[in-house]
Amino acid sequence: MKRRFAGCRWAGAVVLAACAAACAAQPAPQQPLPDVSKTSAGAPHRTRLILKDGSYQIVMSYQIKGKIVSYVSAERGEVEELPADLVDWDATHKWEKQHPPADESDAAQQQAPPPAIDPELLKEEADRAALTPEVAPDLKLPELDSVLALDYFQGAPELVPLVQSSGELNHTTGHNILKLALNPHAASHQIVQLKGVESPVQMHVAAPVIYLRVGDDSGISHGGTPLVVDTHGAGSAPGANKDSSGGSADSGYVMVRADVRTDARVLASFNIGALGSTKTQEDVVETASELLPGGHWMKITPKRPLDFGEYALMEVISEKEINLGVWDFGVHPVAPENRDVIKPQPRRPVTLEHRNPE
Repeated sequence: MKRRFAGCRWAGAVVLAACAAACAAQPAPQQPLPDVSKTSAGAPHRTRLILKDGSYQIVMSYQIKGKIVSYVSAERGEVEELPADLVDWDATHKWEKQHPPADESDAAQQQAPPPAIDPELLKEEADRAALTPEVAPDLKLPELDSVLALDYFQGAPELVPLVQSSGELNHTTGHNILKLALNPHAASHQIVQLKGVESPVQMHVAAPVIYLRVGDDSGISHGGTPLVVDTHGAGSAPGANKDSSGGSADSGYVMVRADVRTDARVLASFNIGALGSTKTQEDVVETASELLPGGHWMKITPKRPLDFGEYALMEVISEKEINLGVWDFGVHPVAPENRDVIKPQPRRPVTLEHRNPE
């Protein structure tokens, strides 16, 4: 009985010794590598292990363990190892010095609000942009022309320059004023005769929008407040001719249908006092005027669609005065495309150049 008990104690001792030997043979668990992927400011940071063959490994952190380098791969996010003698340590430390992690001050500078821009500069920039406003996608009004019509040919928007003409004025792209006094109580009579049975400019839509530059060249070239043409001044006697690149915001505008005769288009007088009333004049279409932001352009839109035919945009200076200088056009949807039109110019996309890693 004593022998059996002694044998059991001897067997237990052997088992304990074997367990102790097995535990001593197992390596101790490794401590996780420190995460240096973020600086104290919270910004991501990566470094490089440059190898002697010229290649490199992008890592988030690394540790030297004898002849082994253990690192956290930035590409795969896993812990990997390589022999330490494969690493060019001089090149690695040099790269680390040239690319230090961002500190708190750098992060504060990156998060700082942008510097304030001088309000005067902002105003000048907005005023320059107002010189060429966008009237359709990728279609802007130009700086050189004074009166343009927004037309749609085969569904595509186009700007068509209009020239000013009359029996007494030469064709011009500016803005001339030749006043004519009308007697509202007199019978209708011829006031302007245009050569030809049709205008060289033909609209393809029934409600063309016309843009008229407001102000002269001095206001436009400097990008400041436009100098408005005063059409009510004492120096503008009947028959006086006044040049300017822009019209007046104080004037009114109507679209008058022309009477097509042999080799001519005739514009007859109309009852100015009836404008704005419930009385409808068949050959006179009233318009709605809107001054665009910046005060450089006026948008003129007919209040009702135009029938097929020949028309002229006429400036109403006062209740008894009109401008004989008109801008003629026709409305014919099947007409060919106009000449010298301005088409949309899509913006070029910004392309980023690929840079090779250092």
